[in-house]
Amino acid sequence: MKLTDLNGSFQLNNGVEMPYFGLGVFKSADGNEVINAVKYALKANYRHIDTAAIYDNEKGVGQGIKESGIDRKNIFVTSKVWNSDQGYENTLKAFDESLKKLQTDYLDLYLVHWPVKGKFQDTWRALEFLYNEGKVRAIGVSNFIIEQLEELQTTAQIIPMVNQVEFHPYLQQKELFQYCKTNGIQYQAWSPLMQGRIFEIEIINKLATKYNKTEVQIVLRWNLQRGVITIPKSVKESRIIDNAKVFDFELSVEEIEMINGLDRMERIGPDPSNFNF
Repeated sequence: MKLTDLNGSFQLNNGVEMPYFGLGVFKSADGNEVINAVKYALKANYRHIDTAAIYDNEKGVGQGIKESGIDRKNIFVTSKVWNSDQGYENTLKAFDESLKKLQTDYLDLYLVHWPVKGKFQDTWRALEFLYNEGKVRAIGVSNFIIEQLEELQTTAQIIPMVNQVEFHPYLQQKELFQYCKTNGIQYQAWSPLMQGRIFEIEIINKLATKYNKTEVQIVLRWNLQRGVITIPKSVKESRIIDNAKVFDFELSVEEIEMINGLDRMERIGPDPSNFNF
């Protein structure tokens, strides 16, 4: 694994190169706020934008990409099918609606947002169809734990290429991380900054002082050195630029282990094993 710059990528199990650093747009309001955030990120040399149907800002993301002037094929775009749209036929319709809003004729990555019991296998079958039709370059899941990944694979023809999950110093899900690594499923983090709680962690504070970096930059660098794709969210241009300044230093093996040791199995978001879908 080599970390180079903002344009660097990790190779998925189907050979597609996925940029390991991107912009998340969860809770970014549709319209000018998300349009500008996308434009700020692309201007700063980001080439990976992560959205979802439930974020209700795909239209703005698509507009931001269009207004950026950057060729669509040079931008890695992810979206996700929401729980109420799951099932085979509904997923295909939801996918077409996402394409329309994003003003594109394909996605780079399409994810099953949550493992809705009794539906996610049919939803996955729809993603396999879209992949085989060439409408999406890679398919994956989000918020799947080991048991759900194993259940999925009893009927799946294609193994997921990505699993996007809650991942931060207090929740590392080490068994799931190892399972994905063993099975060639790329790990991706959401909520890497713990909704700001990383600023309360003394070890992170000390490392930020040592490297003359922010706590945010320390945690994002830790993500990347663990081999985890990360998509920090911001709508402020200065913060979007600062978030990406993680390629001019390297945490030591010992420092990585120090952060690894902070794991408390403590969630900020819902638990996929008992979430009310």
